[in-house]
Amino acid sequence: MRFHTRKWIKPEDLNPNGTLFGGRLLEWIDEEAALYAIIQLENRRVVTKFMSEINFRSSAKKGDIVEIGIHVVGFGKTSLTLSCEVRNKMTRETIITIDKIIMVNIGYDGKPLAHGKTKIEFVKDRLKTEEE
Repeated sequence: MRFHTRKWIKPEDLNPNGTLFGGRLLEWIDEEAALYAIIQLENRRVVTKFMSEINFRSSAKKGDIVEIGIHVVGFGKTSLTLSCEVRNKMTRETIITIDKIIMVNIGYDGKPLAHGKTKIEFVKDRLKTEEE
């Protein structure tokens, strides 16, 4: 799993118990999954279709740094299926896991659109010139 994004837990991210609010964490995960899918599918029009069971395994508190990891599970005709793990950057303790997040590629009409992708592509590979 590749960990792409780090978040610093601030007072506005806390619930009444003084720990990271789960809704805030899910917001960050949804945004990270969308950004990942947009880059992979080369289309800004991507939506979240499904998230499987969300397993909260530990918590985080103010001042902690968490990192969000995304892994590609598979490519569908119009979709990209991901898994996610969020962990504490310093302790490496897992905070949450999500086995399946389905992101759907859509066209200008808002309907699913085939993307033609079958494997992970890295931006650096797309930028190679003919001379290389």
